[in-house]
Amino acid sequence: MSKDQKVSVIIRSKNEERWIGHAIQSVLDHIESPEIIIVDNHSSDETLAIARSFQADPELEQSHRFTEIKIISIEDYSPGKALNLGVQNASHEYILILSSHCVIQTFNLTKHIEDSSKFAAIFGNQIPKYNGRTIKKRYLWNHFGDVEIVNMFSEMEERYFFHNALSFFKKDTLIQDSFNEMLTGKEDRYWAIDIINKNKDILYDPCMSADHHYTANGNTWKGIG
Repeated sequence: MSKDQKVSVIIRSKNEERWIGHAIQSVLDHIESPEIIIVDNHSSDETLAIARSFQADPELEQSHRFTEIKIISIEDYSPGKALNLGVQNASHEYILILSSHCVIQTFNLTKHIEDSSKFAAIFGNQIPKYNGRTIKKRYLWNHFGDVEIVNMFSEMEERYFFHNALSFFKKDTLIQDSFNEMLTGKEDRYWAIDIINKNKDILYDPCMSADHHYTANGNTWKGIG
């Protein structure tokens, strides 16, 4: 991988000890030597200890099992503020945002980099998993189909649909058009509306995919909002 294809991965966390290790490992399985930025909202469980267990030791021979891990604590949390903070601390040209309870299944970095020259964002397919069981794609989940769509419009939500739990960008895009830090949720939908109103496009690409595991506090599991 060339230097200009390096990826910074932003993961928001709060008490995600059950899944964060799986999320990080899936990044290492699909992306070479990523920079992983954990933006943590005062976790009180083993979330950060698990994340640190993936930290590469510069004194040892490098291994694909470890990588650079940055951990940033956030005050006055909002979803948009956490993402913007991650972007501001990212070292690389390309950004992958990943939910801390998503496990990547398919990812084609070459294609996604190429598409990022044409689209403001690319977001991928999510397969809902409830306690390990794949569930039927109903409600919000039925947006995640098998066909590429440019500027997906949701009849259910009556607005453009974009979900950033598995999403890819150029860093410059998110510096120029940051997420709204005042919103307590759906910051991705409102970001999409602003982007499309600026005559920029968003690609839904099902060849980027992840299992999205149920958590009691996961916003995606709380209906369509």
